[in-house]
Amino acid sequence: MRVRRFTALGTGVGLVLGLTAVVSPPALAAPYCKAEYTKNDWGSGFTAGIKITNLSGVAWTAWTLKYSYAGSQALSGGWNGKWSQSGKDVTVVNESWNGSVGAGASVSPGGQFTYTGTNTDPTAFSVNGIACGDHQAPTATLTSPAAGSTYTVGDSIPLAATAAAFDGATITKVEFYDDTTLLSTDTSAPYSFAWTTATAGAKSLYAKVHDSQGGVAESAPAGVTVAAAASVVVTPASLTVPQGGTGTLAVKLSKAPAANVTVTTARTAGNTGLSVTAGASLTFTPANWSTAQDVTITAAATGTGDATFTTTASGYTTATATVTQAPKAGVYEQRFLSLYDKIKNPANGYFSPDGVPYHSVETLIVEAPDYGHETTSEAYSYFIWLEAMYGKVTRNWAPFNASWAIMEKYMIPTHADQPTNAFYNPSKVATYASEHPQPTGYPSQIDSSVPTGSDPIAGELKTAYGTDDIYGMHWLQDVDNKYGFGNAPGTCEGGPATPGPSYINTFQRGEQESVWETIPQPTCDTFKYGGKNGFLDLFIKDSSYAKQWKFTNAPDADARVIQAAYWANTWAKEQNKAGDISATVAKAGKMGDYLRYAMFDKYFKKIGDCYPASSCPAGTGKNSMHYLLSWYYAWGGATDTSAGWAWRIGSSHNHFGYQNPMAAYALTSDPALAPKGATAKSDWSTSLGRQIELYQWLQSSEGAIAGGVTNSWGGSYSQPPAGLPKFYGMAYDWQPVYHDPPSNNWFGMQVWSMERVAEYYFASGDAKAKALLDKWVPWALSKTTISATGWQIPATLNWTGQPGANWNGGTGSPPANTGLHVTVTETGNDVGTTAALVKTLSYYAAKSGDVPARTAAKGLLDAMWNNGQDAKGIAVSEERRDFERFDDPVYVPPSFTGTMPNGDKVDSSSTFLSLRSWYKQDPSWPKVQAYLDDPSKVPSFTYHRFWAQADIALAMADYGRLFGE
Repeated sequence: MRVRRFTALGTGVGLVLGLTAVVSPPALAAPYCKAEYTKNDWGSGFTAGIKITNLSGVAWTAWTLKYSYAGSQALSGGWNGKWSQSGKDVTVVNESWNGSVGAGASVSPGGQFTYTGTNTDPTAFSVNGIACGDHQAPTATLTSPAAGSTYTVGDSIPLAATAAAFDGATITKVEFYDDTTLLSTDTSAPYSFAWTTATAGAKSLYAKVHDSQGGVAESAPAGVTVAAAASVVVTPASLTVPQGGTGTLAVKLSKAPAANVTVTTARTAGNTGLSVTAGASLTFTPANWSTAQDVTITAAATGTGDATFTTTASGYTTATATVTQAPKAGVYEQRFLSLYDKIKNPANGYFSPDGVPYHSVETLIVEAPDYGHETTSEAYSYFIWLEAMYGKVTRNWAPFNASWAIMEKYMIPTHADQPTNAFYNPSKVATYASEHPQPTGYPSQIDSSVPTGSDPIAGELKTAYGTDDIYGMHWLQDVDNKYGFGNAPGTCEGGPATPGPSYINTFQRGEQESVWETIPQPTCDTFKYGGKNGFLDLFIKDSSYAKQWKFTNAPDADARVIQAAYWANTWAKEQNKAGDISATVAKAGKMGDYLRYAMFDKYFKKIGDCYPASSCPAGTGKNSMHYLLSWYYAWGGATDTSAGWAWRIGSSHNHFGYQNPMAAYALTSDPALAPKGATAKSDWSTSLGRQIELYQWLQSSEGAIAGGVTNSWGGSYSQPPAGLPKFYGMAYDWQPVYHDPPSNNWFGMQVWSMERVAEYYFASGDAKAKALLDKWVPWALSKTTISATGWQIPATLNWTGQPGANWNGGTGSPPANTGLHVTVTETGNDVGTTAALVKTLSYYAAKSGDVPARTAAKGLLDAMWNNGQDAKGIAVSEERRDFERFDDPVYVPPSFTGTMPNGDKVDSSSTFLSLRSWYKQDPSWPKVQAYLDDPSKVPSFTYHRFWAQADIALAMADYGRLFGE
């Protein structure tokens, strides 16, 4: 139903055999190719991957890679090419299917070798007889305006930059940007631009340089402020000062005065433990008006709370700042507060006007959300966790309660959104329709002859909470109603003019449907848009169609909310403030009650050896529960309140990356989170044990965790391939749920999930969790490098083998998986993934005393802080080669024709972009269009994803509190 976003997309390094050169390289100063060598060494043998990138400027129609070893390395075999070896010389020639490599594109052959003695990496590579080397990228420096400058609307803002090119290249142009908006282009030095049309607000200005060999680089950004009128400017707008400490407000003017001006700052409301101790009266002149002067705020040694400080000057608009007195903070907790202030700063754009967190500040991004100003239940869960930590650090729990209220208002469907749940029949949960491997298999035929099971928890949930409504988050929301469906909470398909966030759906068509092949649809389909049956007949084939609503829950996000609520309650109790959040925390227990729907087979069929669909028995009681957190649960029904039907389904597919033993532990150990369902605690207790068993059963020889299991092979209850081992009768699947890209190739799944295991180990001391981490942590550390100028962690993984035997529980242990292996095929420096790795290492080290884990956690935090900061958080530039897929065709049956709310056609000629024509008006679209026109112009973006920025802040605070630093 749903594809998890990938932070870094790339081609995994595999192995290939033999090539012949038929391309004559052009005469260019830039290198012909770039070669990146990686290996996985186990002492007597290794796998090697060589990612080769075409830098020639023209496409290759064939390629031959050559390099040499210095030692005894002997070729055993290879893939993604024809491999051969003569003495120490290795040659790889393209296969028939991968000889074509476009300008700027890459191919990744890989091979396996044995050796004795040393295993020194090769340093020289050639392709088609031409030596490979790196073209040094150009450099750019923004020389004006100065960071922190302030202007007034109507002023001329001087932008200027210097640029340099290398390796015989020349500068072709310098572009000036405000965030993603291109302001001007200059093709000759001196590079400059006078910006006279700036609107009021915070601006992030930078220069982007292009050279004649395709090199591109960006300058460091300069943050400036544009005031609406002559104003006093105070930064930051919110400040946290620890007990006994001081903080600084920077004060200046937005416009030059005609004569000297006195500017005064004083506390005007709130906590008397905060006071101005320097800079209460400042003088600004026509010469120094734009140079900030400091106002010092001092906090008393005791007490906490907020105060308002007001800064005034005659003839200028007044400014205010909110200052919070917090318990004394260490270095890393202070970093948390700094990042928290950036995230919550309205000028930085992380939230909608309604207070809903966007997926990313930037709009042009395609991951699981196909637009940056959509949001996910994942983002809401990080929002709540961020505010939980804020309560821990500052003792102020109001933002935590407020974040839950925003989530409840906008992301949990109201009764008006799910109006016909009362007609749900627990003994007939839903009518069966098979899943298919390709989107071309849809619509899928409804088949009432296939038996479906009964729902054993619906009755107890209604008894416990007095309602038929489901209390769980829908997973995807169009925050700005960009598509125009207008499914705002409580509004059924209101249309483009409907204000507020709009529920939407995307993924619906099997394991191979990537985000680039999705067709967005409303959650409430009244046939207003789409075709004659709305969008329903794109997915389900039936004799007739009824107007209906439908929602899908992402269990990992709801579980993360419960996890955050557990820590909020733990920390509030330490502060004797549990009563401040008790009502909110109880709602987390309620959410956990309904989250049990993720523990059931999709159609409530019996767990284990469930095939074929026609004879796999319907479940009764709890024998349809796998007790794991599956990929989704979903529910829906008729919009007509007299129509008399509704449905609920679970999911048969279980990815290890979605498991959350910490949430299970919270729901079974903390009375404040106790669910009210009669069998809920027992179910979660079983789930906790079952989840840990799954990790054990899936742990590879190296330590990483393999994919997962399914009760419905292929989504159609087909017979699994012979020889696949089974977990409680469910077949092993190395890439459960989705295949484009494979669901377990992203390292983020490892750290997201193992961070929960580490928290659980920290809270419980469970020896089984420790044993998992004792093996996983050294593997992760062995693939991590940290230096003064940056860091690298795993990005893309490759899997071979399978678990060693079936597992059905019992008194023994799951099998040793000597034949189940993982290799790291690409590394990277994704900041969100790094933060989750830090949290995993920190919790593990704090409980076990492991010094290397603690040292690496600190090193990664410092590397991010020292090398990744910008005005909006911590971020790094990312190449987006996958953006070539904007032109990907989207399968639509030939018989279907319809329209999106903006008039975009939905038919057999549709593409990802044609269904989203509004993307062409995005400020960043020109560089994507340039890439579509010329594959050598790979676009780079610096993204500020909400979940990633929140997790970095959390990682800082966790490290600080766990180690007292």
